[in-house]
Parts: sequence; C-alpha cells; structure tokens
Amino acid sequence: MKKFIAELVGTATLVLIGCGTAVLAGAEVGQAGIAAAFGLAIVAMAYGIGPISGCHINPAVSLGIYVSGRIDAAEMVRHWIAQFIGASIGAAILYLIASGRANYNLATDGLGQNGWGAGYLGEYSLAAAFTFEVVATFIFVVVILGATQKTAPAAMAGLAIGLTLWGIHLLGIQVTGVSVNPARSFGPALFTGMGQLWLFILAPAIGAVLAGLAFRAGLMERRDGDRP
Repeated sequence: MKKFIAELVGTATLVLIGCGTAVLAGAEVGQAGIAAAFGLAIVAMAYGIGPISGCHINPAVSLGIYVSGRIDAAEMVRHWIAQFIGASIGAAILYLIASGRANYNLATDGLGQNGWGAGYLGEYSLAAAFTFEVVATFIFVVVILGATQKTAPAAMAGLAIGLTLWGIHLLGIQVTGVSVNPARSFGPALFTGMGQLWLFILAPAIGAVLAGLAFRAGLMERRDGDRP
C-alpha cells in the first residue's frame, strides 16, 4: 500500500507541476521553464518517494524495469494502476485550478496534453512524433536503469534522471509536448480528448521494452568482472 500511495502521489505531482506550468505559467516562463518544471518535479519525487516505491511514476519506466528483470509482473501492474489514477487526479486538480481563471477555455488553453500534426505546436508529422517518443523514452529508461544499477552512485540517481527529462523536454516540446510517459498523457486526455492518446501509450512502451531488453541482455549493465 505504501508503494501504491507513493506512486499515486508522485504521478499526480508530476502532472500537476509539469502540465500545470505549461497551462498556468507557460506564457511567462516559456518552453525552457516548462522543461525545467518537468525535470525538477522528477528530481523532487525521486528523493521524496524513491526510497518507498523507486519513483517510477511512469508506466513505461515500470515496463522497462520489468523487462530488465528487476521487478515481477504483479508489481508492475500495481504501479500502473497507481500511476494512471495519480495522473487522473493531478489533471483534475489542474483543471479545477485553471478553470478558476476568468478567461480560461479548455478547448483553446488545454491541460498540457500531448499531440502532433496540424494545429499542435510545431505541427510535426505522425512519423516524427512516433520516432521522437520511441527514441526519447529509450534514452530516458536507459538513464533510469543505468543510474539505479547496483554499481552506480545511488545518491546521484534522482538528479541524473531529472536532468535527462529536462533535456528531453528542451528537445521535444515542439514535436509532441513530450510524453515518454503514458500516464502523464492519459491524465490530461481524460478532459481534452483521447483521439491521439494511442501514440503516447504505444511509442513509449516500445522505447521502454528496447531499453529493458538491452539491460536484461547485459549490454548496458555493469556486472561483476566488467572493467570500467
């Protein structure tokens, strides 16, 4: 139950702070500020709930960790349930706050939802969006698995992971708004529409599986006897 609550709270916090910065303060802080909000939210949660649940707060991360062999299927599913509930709560809180602004309009202002194509940020194509989400999720999960392996300095893991997410957002906000996290996409989509949600479930899953397989095969994990 502690892990469930930690993952729920952590995912809700990520959605509220990350998507919330885009919706409530995007004009003031710009895309660099939005990227920082997502990265710093991960850093904060990594140290806040990491000792309890590992701070996955992302179904793709849980999937990658499962494929790598570090958790079993039952724990992965429990994490997924907590993450999707948490993202929904975070998006609901954000909508409640945003709708208190006199000129807020859900249809035009949104909730920091992900997307692609005509009318969405840089208007990138489906192929570009899919490619970005697969590759970015692969990189993100590789950093997580690498930074949390037994031979890595544990105290630095949260910082490395948060900085990676920050950098990914700096690169990709114009492409998809950056998901790399099906739960983060699901929460806002509950309110804004789910027509494009499939990409932000499928592409991160592919990237996460590829990263997990690389570590399971020992290609990217330092093991006893390996030379630095």
